[in-house]
Amino acid sequence: MAVQAAVRASSPDGLPPVRVPLDDRALGLVLAAPLAALTDLPPFDTSAMDGWAVAGPGPWEVRGEDALAGRAEPEALADGEAVRIATGARVPHGATSVLRREHGRTEAGGGRLHATRNNGQGQDIRPRGQECRSGDQLLPRATVVTPAVLGLAAAAGYDELTVVPRPRAEVLVLGDELLASGLPRDGLIRDALGPMLPSWLRSLGAEVVSVRRLGDDAEALRAAMEQSTAEVLVTTGGTASGPVDHVHPTLRALDAQLLVDGVEVRPGHPMLLARLGERRHLVGLPGNPLAAVSGLLTLAEPLLRTLSGRLEPEPYTAPLREAAQGHPHDTRLIPVALRAGEAVPLHFSGPAMLRGIAGADAMAVVLPGGGRAGEEVQTLDLPWPVLTDGACFT
Repeated sequence: MAVQAAVRASSPDGLPPVRVPLDDRALGLVLAAPLAALTDLPPFDTSAMDGWAVAGPGPWEVRGEDALAGRAEPEALADGEAVRIATGARVPHGATSVLRREHGRTEAGGGRLHATRNNGQGQDIRPRGQECRSGDQLLPRATVVTPAVLGLAAAAGYDELTVVPRPRAEVLVLGDELLASGLPRDGLIRDALGPMLPSWLRSLGAEVVSVRRLGDDAEALRAAMEQSTAEVLVTTGGTASGPVDHVHPTLRALDAQLLVDGVEVRPGHPMLLARLGERRHLVGLPGNPLAAVSGLLTLAEPLLRTLSGRLEPEPYTAPLREAAQGHPHDTRLIPVALRAGEAVPLHFSGPAMLRGIAGADAMAVVLPGGGRAGEEVQTLDLPWPVLTDGACFT
């Protein structure tokens, strides 16, 4: 239910599209519309190999000029003629095939060209439109732009792509007890979420515009909520009902619409989602690090995915290698390592712990009561590759 609420909170088509050039600025964004070819590919008959363009069965008289890539259309070939040709060059009109350089020999003194093996009709010629015709749909809407997509778009005639921009996100770190550096001391602890959240949000598709440390200052929190222009505001801590938990009172004071107020999942129960205005949302994460990760996967991921125009990933399951302890009433998210097609529950999975998830490939969704060894459980991918080479931190 919480995931569906996060999806419904934003437009199904994402943010208004923008046009970006074919460079790194487009990588990771998604196409706002299908990509249709602006030209035939290839745009003319081209040679797939270095060698000779030949007309007829041969042998052939070799003309003096060469057919090179990037040159204008070469003179047509008559039957029994050949011309040297480079890979990618336009094939002369009248050519029946391309004879590879290693499959031909010329008579001494530059005489006639002979084939040293059979050369079939159309051999090593890439005909016009072999890959696509102008107007063909090459890629559907919501395709993620990769380096290969950039290359295809360039080949198909594009100088720019129409894409859905990354939603801007701002992180507000709350808590007077948090240290930005050094060792814990005198009731103070290190802030783990401030360093972790920006990279995590970027991997979920956001453009992180700032990370601000506000402590437990209600006035500073209200000012930050009012002044932020980011599409997604992410707070850490302050979502419960303690004496310095200011998120709920501040949202009420701003007349924000509370879409999700607590989720039946552990860790992470006191997460929340609110609408601050048109295309402005707040994701309130619990202060405990692993509980905050649960909030990211439950609320921030579907919200950012929808805002950025991405498609929902196909759910998948894996069998538990060993039993996983559950919660009596709530769903539990447990860090797991994926080994030989099985989900291996990891230790150190308490709400305040990161040691387990630091070695995890995914989070297993364990229903109330726990999971038996061999039971299939849904798994949620973590947005990074894990290079542990078979290591399993249990």
